[in-house]
Amino acid sequence: MQFVSANPTFVPSVTHLASAVVAIVLMASPVLARDSDQNREWAGCFVGVHAGGLWGKSEDWIVKTPGGDFFNQSLGGHHLSSAMGGVQAGCDLRRDGWVIGLGADYSWANADGSHPSRRETGVTYSSRIDATGSIAARAGYQIERVLLYVRGGFAWQEESYEASTTILGTAYTADETRFGWMVGLGGEYSLTDALSVFAEYDYRDFGSETIGLMPEIAGLRPASVEIESQTSSVRLGLNFRF
Repeated sequence: MQFVSANPTFVPSVTHLASAVVAIVLMASPVLARDSDQNREWAGCFVGVHAGGLWGKSEDWIVKTPGGDFFNQSLGGHHLSSAMGGVQAGCDLRRDGWVIGLGADYSWANADGSHPSRRETGVTYSSRIDATGSIAARAGYQIERVLLYVRGGFAWQEESYEASTTILGTAYTADETRFGWMVGLGGEYSLTDALSVFAEYDYRDFGSETIGLMPEIAGLRPASVEIESQTSSVRLGLNFRF
């Protein structure tokens, strides 16, 4: 048994949301104000919470089972999406309006998707992202109460895979922690010396990885498939600074 794909359907409205939430935060900021009391330092550490949406691709499922049917052929892929929520923490340094820092985030998700096999009858392949996170540096510039920034660094996600047939049900499963890189951009607005809100868009790339699939039915041998994975997310959050 191998893995496949159909032509997945993507929902572009989430991309529009990414642009909209950042724009809303920035337009709501008193950027032109010159009151020195509003010139927040941004130096120090923070912890906080966030919520948003995640969407991505699980594509180019290429058969890597030695001697298997359709060896080295792509069986397709699918898109997946869900809401997400989590926590973050980090520390920043400020000098002459420039802010640099290091932070980490962890998000719970339930992003899933599936596709019927491109080459087999009655076979469906699916995947699910249960969690994702990153450790990343950020650099930005402060304009009164607003901090505009970019982020980049290391990313990971917890993902599960399944192959099922109409007759036998679930035939193969796998769980995998995948590692990759991320870039992001955002805006943060200082409500008080201790509280700030932010909006951020992140792109995470986990490249192609060969996944070992374990049989759930007696008589089937282990299989493997190479899967490419990328995700995007929009997060709105609250930070407590100290």
